Amino acid sequence: MTWNPEQYSLFSDHRLRPAIDLLSQVPSHAPSVIYDLGCGTGNVTALLSQHWNEAVVIGIDSSEDMLAKAKREHPSIEWKVGDIAEFSPTSKGNLIFSNAALHWLDDHEKLFPKLLEQLRPGGVLAVQMPNNFSAPSHEALYDLAQSEEWIDRLGSLVRPAPVHNINWYFDLLSPLADKINIWETTYFQVLKGRDAVLEWTRGTALRPFLAALDGNEVGAFESQYAERLMEAYPVRRDGSTLYPFSRLFIVVQLPED
Repeated sequence: MTWNPEQYSLFSDHRLRPAIDLLSQVPSHAPSVIYDLGCGTGNVTALLSQHWNEAVVIGIDSSEDMLAKAKREHPSIEWKVGDIAEFSPTSKGNLIFSNAALHWLDDHEKLFPKLLEQLRPGGVLAVQMPNNFSAPSHEALYDLAQSEEWIDRLGSLVRPAPVHNINWYFDLLSPLADKINIWETTYFQVLKGRDAVLEWTRGTALRPFLAALDGNEVGAFESQYAERLMEAYPVRRDGSTLYPFSRLFIVVQLPED
């Protein structure tokens, strides 16, 4: 499954805002080693590098296409191809930052404690994950993929919601933390264009489904999906579409020793 940097960047302002909100809640300290997991095209990594300009900042992503764009636009930052599910650096970090990436991984009960193990004493794990898997945009996608016409090709791609509720993460992480800050925000995103929500999902949730289809099938599936999206998210009189999008934020700081 490949990532399209240009498609993903179509809504860069909307995708960047949660990262800024997350960054604003990172406790005041001076990290010397920062890892950005699932860094994509590197826009957030660049913010981290600007915010802590004396730190070693390393962006890690599994997509060579995304990293190629990151290297072109931010050549002074260190970039590495890697599977964040297997993240185990030789040098532990003071800050592990991950914006809109960990929801692609399962088994958070093991993943999050493992990430905390990659931090130095007093280190911080800061995570933002989409939490809109029950939204009409996602339910329409899953329902269509499991319909009689598409279930043989796409049914296996429908997975249980990977992100748990706030109480679940608090109970998992609070025994390991010195401080924990956890919250959820719903952004009422104003998108432009007739098929704005379809364009949004093309860069994220829709990708694995389209990757499993042949050329003619892609058009047919997208057309059916677009009809369902138009019903759920009608275009307003000014030509815009309101797309509510919930995100879960977690900031955990370890004890000093």
